[in-house]
Amino acid sequence: MPHFNAQRGKWMAQVVISGVKHRSQHDSKAEAKQWEAEKKKELGSQQEFSAIRTVSLLEWATMYLDHAKTKFVTKTYKEKRFVFRQLFNAFPSDMDVFFLHKGQVLAHFREQSLRRSGYAANKDRKNLVAAWNWGIQYLPGFPSENPFLTERFAENRTLRQVPTEKDFWAVYEVAESEQDRLMLLCYLHLAARRNEIFHLLREDVDFDRSRVRLATRKRKDGSQQYDWLPLTDRLHKALSEHLAATPGPWVFPDPRSGLPYVYRQKWLDRLCRKAEVEPFGLHGIRHLSASMLISAKVSLLDVQTILRHTNLTTTQRYVHRLESVRKAIEVFE
Repeated sequence: MPHFNAQRGKWMAQVVISGVKHRSQHDSKAEAKQWEAEKKKELGSQQEFSAIRTVSLLEWATMYLDHAKTKFVTKTYKEKRFVFRQLFNAFPSDMDVFFLHKGQVLAHFREQSLRRSGYAANKDRKNLVAAWNWGIQYLPGFPSENPFLTERFAENRTLRQVPTEKDFWAVYEVAESEQDRLMLLCYLHLAARRNEIFHLLREDVDFDRSRVRLATRKRKDGSQQYDWLPLTDRLHKALSEHLAATPGPWVFPDPRSGLPYVYRQKWLDRLCRKAEVEPFGLHGIRHLSASMLISAKVSLLDVQTILRHTNLTTTQRYVHRLESVRKAIEVFE
């Protein structure tokens, strides 16, 4: 079935015979359909060929997003869905996947880099490369050459702000409630990711064994993984008192809804301004935790266990080696 290519302003016709693709472009849908019919007649009987349209961009995207919805967390799924929306602003959704070329894709990424940023374009590229590779693996007859494997774009990324211990405690002191202060303490003492504390359940805290269970989906296959970490004495006492006064299954419910937080984007910014310190985020506290462990001479393997990294290389990226570098440059004195 012919489809219209908006970029070329043409109707695209295609016939596949014995695995060989025959393509043509026309000014009208009728001409394209006529060409397909004549080509089929020319090249053999109806039994010798399969007429064409393989998979459209929309069909490919829909099937991949259905897969992604069950495999990845909601945030990742929404990110991938947004990437496809940007793609369909540039290409017709009914376009056959065989008609997508690297040059067209590169132009789309270039526009994204100018309109949004090089980092955003590269992130779109990463998601679409993965989606196309999924199609190669699971969709029969899907094109094996990935058109999204284009060159990358320059990124102007700022370094993540890692607070000093002094700045962290300054923010801790100005937090509005005991629950907020305890939440900050959990991020520091457990080197936790944002959602690991947002979604912490009462049943995840084992006071008898003085430990807490953290759940993460930050794994390659998107699976949920649980890890137990020991509680510090201070955290054990604070959590025990907090849960005694907090009803419901969640350790840190949003007071407005009783449900776990989803986003607290402005909360920490507000506290940083109030404490008059350089703004930092929740993930910056995780980096601070790693730095404090290294400064205390904790082994890299133990730091890896606390941060719950599957790869030691990832842990090494968290380690801020200013002290060792400072000693190294003493040779210049």
